Amino acid sequence: MKILKKVLLVLAALVGLILITALFVKKDMHAEKEITINKSKAEVYDYIKYLKNQNSYSKWATMDPNMRTGFRGTDATVGFVSSWESDKDDVGKGEQEIKAIKEGERIDYELRFMEPMESTATAYMITEPVGETQTKVKWGFNGKINYPFNIMRLFMNMEEMIGDDFQTGLNRLKTNLEK
Repeated sequence: MKILKKVLLVLAALVGLILITALFVKKDMHAEKEITINKSKAEVYDYIKYLKNQNSYSKWATMDPNMRTGFRGTDATVGFVSSWESDKDDVGKGEQEIKAIKEGERIDYELRFMEPMESTATAYMITEPVGETQTKVKWGFNGKINYPFNIMRLFMNMEEMIGDDFQTGLNRLKTNLEK
């Protein structure tokens, strides 16, 4: 019985230490990647403004070929929603809504993750002319990992992981548009 008490005391102390440490770990996340595409700003923006087109270049859209998708509203307008549902935990279930559009320049999204863990984040895509036939595209993300799950930041570089996925998507976008 004494051994069991000691084991439980050690486990309680360990859990307490983890919870206290998590109080001091950053909760906010930001990732942004960019690429230059050899097409005019108008051509690039006219493609990325359609949320349905993300399915052809986003890494997440290709992670589960059996993923179920749905759409509500008029694509390329504020309020359009793209939803997904997968049996794979690394894809999960959620939806993305166009929240704001600055025509020809920027699209802002709200991401609502429902499974495997509930959270909300924002994302954006920005186009900037580099020349008449070149456009820089920036794809960014702002999110938060709630306490006590923010302790994972000590073991995983979430910004790098998300950034790598954005870069994969931007590389595919460049390939698609430059065909």
